[in-house]
Amino acid sequence: MNSLRISGGRRLLGRVKAPGAKNSCLKLLALSAMASDTCTLTNVPEITDVHTMCQLLESLGASTAKRPGGVIEVDPKGIGPLEPPEDLVRRMRASVQILGPMLAKQGYVRMAFPGGCPIGSRPIDLHLKGLAAMGVRFTEEHGHICGRVDQLQGTDIHLDFPSVGATENLMAAACLAKGVTTIRNAAREPEIIDQQNFLVRMGAQIRGAGTDTIRVVGVEALGATTYPVMPDRIQAGTYMLAAAVTRGDVTVTDMVPEHVDALVAKLAEVGAAVIVSEDSVRVVMGDRPGPASIKSMPYPGFPTDLQAPFAALLATGRGTSTVTENVFTSRFRYVDELVRMGAQITVDGRTAVIRGVPKLTGARVVAPDLRGGAALVLAALMADGESVIDEIEHVARGYDGLVERLTALGADVRIEEGLELAVSG
Repeated sequence: MNSLRISGGRRLLGRVKAPGAKNSCLKLLALSAMASDTCTLTNVPEITDVHTMCQLLESLGASTAKRPGGVIEVDPKGIGPLEPPEDLVRRMRASVQILGPMLAKQGYVRMAFPGGCPIGSRPIDLHLKGLAAMGVRFTEEHGHICGRVDQLQGTDIHLDFPSVGATENLMAAACLAKGVTTIRNAAREPEIIDQQNFLVRMGAQIRGAGTDTIRVVGVEALGATTYPVMPDRIQAGTYMLAAAVTRGDVTVTDMVPEHVDALVAKLAEVGAAVIVSEDSVRVVMGDRPGPASIKSMPYPGFPTDLQAPFAALLATGRGTSTVTENVFTSRFRYVDELVRMGAQITVDGRTAVIRGVPKLTGARVVAPDLRGGAALVLAALMADGESVIDEIEHVARGYDGLVERLTALGADVRIEEGLELAVSG
C-alpha cells in the first residue's frame, strides 16, 4: 500500500485550476463505444479511474490513445460481444456505465457486478429495471449480469429514486432505441447535462437534461465528435474547503460556480468569505468555522461527495454540528480516522454529531475510500505536526495532480513508497 505524508499547519494561498470532471469523463468514455468512428475527449483528468475505463474499453475491442494535454481518443470500431475482465469491472463503480452503450450497440452484455468504494449499498436494480422496460432480457449467472435484446424499444420510465448512474445508462440506451423514451424523476446533476451535450454532438436527439424529465428520440446511428469534459465540481469544492480548513485564501479557477451553490452557501454560513466570479470562486477564512447542519441530497442539494470533506472542516469548528448522509449508507467510515487525529465525532445511524475542538493532531491514518480519503488529507493539512495517510490510492482514483496542486498552494505534501498517484496537472 502507498502513503501520503503531510506536515500540517500551513495556510494555503494562491490559485488552483479545477481539472476535468471524473464523474462526467468516465461516462463519456463509455458513451464513445456507441460511436461509428473515433471520439476525442479534451480536458480529461489524469486519474487512475480514467486509466481503468480505457482498459475496460480496450478489453471490449476498442482502441484508446492518450495524447498530451489531457486528450484521449477512443476508436470503437473493433468492439464486439466480449466480456470485460472481472478485475477491471470490480475496480470502480463507473464500469456499470457500459451496460446501456453495449446493449444499444450490439444487443448483448455480460459482466461482473461493478465494484468501487465501499460506501454502502449501491444496487443497480434501477439500471436493470429501466433497461428491462426497453426490452432487455436479464439473467444472473454466477455473480455476472447477462443481458440480451434484439431491438431496444422506447418507453416511459419512472425512476424510484433520481439515480445518476441509472439516468445516464438509460439515456445512452435510448439514443439507439426505436421510438421515444421518456425518463421521469431523472437525476438533475450537471454531469447529466454534460452527457446530453456530448450525445447531441454525436447526433442524438435528447432534451430535458438538468430537469426531472428527459425525452430521447431514438436515431439509427451516432457519429464521432470532439468534446471538452466539464470542470470537476467535487475537486473544485475540495480545494475551496482546503482554503477554509487551513484558514487560507485560495481562488479556484476554470470552474462553474453555480455547480457548487450548496457548498458556497454552507461555507458562508460557517464564516468564510466567499467571492464568486464568472468562472472562479475565492474562499478566505480567518478563524475557526461556526457550527452547521449538513444534509447530503441529490443535486442541487449538498453533494454526498463533499460530505466527508466538510465534516473535516467542522471538526475544528466552534460548537456542535451535525452531518446527515441521505444518499449512501456507509459513508462515515472516515470518522474513526478523524477521531485518531483528535476529532470528537459520534455516529448514530445516518447522522454524525461533531463537537468542534480547537485543533487536530497529526497521526497515522488509513483512507477508507475516495472522499473519506480526501477528508483525511484536509484534516492533515490543518493538523499540528505530521500525518501519514495510508492506502492513498483511493484518493488517486478521483483527484488529478493532488500533490502538485496542494504544493503550489504552499502545503508540505509528499508521496511515499512509489505511489502511482497522478501528479501532473
